[in-house]
Order: sequence, then C-alpha cells, then structure tokens
Amino acid sequence: MSALAWGAFFGSVLGLGLWSLVSLTPRLSRPRLANRLAPYLLDVSAEARLFVGRRSVDPIPVLGTMFSPVFDALAQALAGVLGGADVIERRLRQSGSTRSVEAFRSEQLVWGLLGLAGAVLTVFGTPVGRAWPVVVQVATPFLAAAAGVMLRDLQLTRAATARLARMDSELPTILEFLTLSLAAGEGILDALRRVARSTSGELSREFAGVIGDVHAGVSVTEALTDLSRRMRLTSLTRFVDQVVGAMDRGSPLAEVLRAQAQDGREEAKRQLLEAAGKKEVAMMVPLVFLILPMTIVFAIFPGLFVLQTGF
Repeated sequence: MSALAWGAFFGSVLGLGLWSLVSLTPRLSRPRLANRLAPYLLDVSAEARLFVGRRSVDPIPVLGTMFSPVFDALAQALAGVLGGADVIERRLRQSGSTRSVEAFRSEQLVWGLLGLAGAVLTVFGTPVGRAWPVVVQVATPFLAAAAGVMLRDLQLTRAATARLARMDSELPTILEFLTLSLAAGEGILDALRRVARSTSGELSREFAGVIGDVHAGVSVTEALTDLSRRMRLTSLTRFVDQVVGAMDRGSPLAEVLRAQAQDGREEAKRQLLEAAGKKEVAMMVPLVFLILPMTIVFAIFPGLFVLQTGF
C-alpha cells in the first residue's frame, strides 16, 4: 500500500475515534418527549418498543449507530447458518453468563470480522502476503473469519465445561452441609438458604437463584428441576431427583443426602485414580524420549572419549 493509502486509512481511524469521544459526552439539551414517554408505552406500542430497542454498539457508539442495520443483518445470517440456539442457550447458562443467544451471535460476528480484517491486512498489506498464490490470498480471509467464529464458540464451550467441573467438585461438600442442616431440624428450603448464604462457589450461586425463584412463587421442586434442566450435570440431576422423590414420598432427606455425598466422594476418588493412570502413561513419553536418551549419552560418552584419546 502507498503512503497516501495508509494516510487515508489512519486518518479515517483517527476521525472515527474523535467522533466517538465526542458522542460519549453528555448532552446539554433536555431529553425529547419521545425519549421520556417511550419506556411507559412498551406494552401497548410496537413503535415504542422499537424506539427503546435502538441501542448503539459499545464501545464505539458512532460505528454502532452507522452500521447497526448491517451488523444486525449479518448476525441474523450467521445465526441462520450455524443454528443450534438451544445448545448455545444451554452453554451460556452452564457457563454462568447472563448474555442472550443474540448477544453471543453478535460477539461471534465481531470475532469473525476481526479475523477477516486481520487476514486482509496481512494478505494485502505485507510483502509476505502479497507473495502468496492467488488462491491462498482469496481463501485466507474467509478461513480467518471462520476461525474467529469457531474460536468464540470454543471459548464458550471451555468456560461451560470448566464451570460444570467446579460444580461437580463442590457438590459433595454442599451435600454434607445440607445433611447437617437437615439433621439439625431445618427444612430443605432453609437448608438451601443457609448454604447459599454461608458458602461461596458456583453451586452456591445457583442455589441462591433457586431461593429467588421460590420467593417469586415457584415451588421448591419446580425450581430445583429447572436448575437440573439448565445445568445438565449428572451428579446434580441425581441430587435433584432424589430430593424431589424424597419430598414426594415423605422420606427423610438427611439420610438420602448423606448417602449421595458418600457416593460423590467415591466417584471423585475413582476419577482421581483414572486421571492418575492416564498421567502415568503420559509421563512415559518424556521418560523414554528425553531422560533415557540423555542417561545413555552420559553413560557412553566418557567411554568413547577415553577410547578416542587412548588410541
């Protein structure tokens, strides 16, 4: 690219940045009547809902206002191509995120556009990129955009998996705490409230949400079942099924939870032993290919040196 093209590019970036800073300053004029009345007419006016729903894309409000229709159309097209809204919704809930599926698709689109822009600058803005074959130059931006989209999905999957693993490790301790509370004479709702208030962790936060749902008018069994349906965690689902079954039959919850806590401990030990067995096999790789060859070299090299110097 020539110096004039680079100057035009950086000048445009500077202008948009200054314009964005100016747009962030508070308005000195009073808000319009439409801005004041629209939030109170959402349930009766579709125009008011559209008016309130107009939001610029942070952190660059100017670009968000200018390209919002195009951005929304691209986000809808990406959602139509990828699909799987139910899977994304479940992963968002499993990861503890409060974002909607539409917001996540917008983030995926941003990651894809960033990959596309980076690939275009690499291909057409560097001598190495211009030396590539034409097919590679054409395919690289699209592959970079697809990689950005998939990387954001992979990040969400890893976050959901890590959070579920933390919840699975916290469950035996939480069950023992619930067992103590129930054995002391508290009900299941009071025990859940005590756990949510006295402990910290992912599972405690989910139980705090269950307490909030119960206070909003949902029954304890429905709130716990909804939690199990959102998380799709095997140990948590087993806990909810046993609690709901014990409440329906009138069985003592303390004994049920104590037995499940013991099962959870045994399951954790079994998983730890399995992980140790896999690590033992993996540790053979550096032992065979690094430590053992170096040991042989140190054992043979002095003898070879003596033989060479002696003759």
